[in-house]
Amino acid sequence: MKKVAIVGCGAYMDQGYGCPGVWRCLKAAAMGDGLFDEPCQVIAFIKCNCPGRPILSNIGMAIKALEMKPDVIHLSSCLVNAKPGCPYMTPQELGQNIENKFGIKVIMGTHDYP
Repeated sequence: MKKVAIVGCGAYMDQGYGCPGVWRCLKAAAMGDGLFDEPCQVIAFIKCNCPGRPILSNIGMAIKALEMKPDVIHLSSCLVNAKPGCPYMTPQELGQNIENKFGIKVIMGTHDYP
C-alpha cells in the first residue's frame, strides 16, 4: 500500500474557513478517491502554519520520527484551493520547495468532495 503524507493549511483547519479538518482528506486517501490513485496509508498529516517557514523542517521531523519516507506528499485541497490564497507562497512554490528538499513527488490536492 502506498504511504502518503498530507500537508494541510493550518489557518483553514483551525479557523473553520471551509475545511472541517482532516476528515475529508483521510476518507479520500482510505478510499482511493479524488487525487489518490489507489487506497493509501496516511503516515503523516502536517499542518502548514503561517507564515509557512517551519513546514520543511516539520516534514523532515515527521520523516525522521516515523523512520519511513512517504511515497508521495499531497497538499490538501483546502491549501491548494484556498480563497483568499496564502499571502506567503503559492501552493506551487510550496510543492516545489518540498520536492527540492526531499525528492518526494508532491500532488496538488486531495479530494473534490463538496
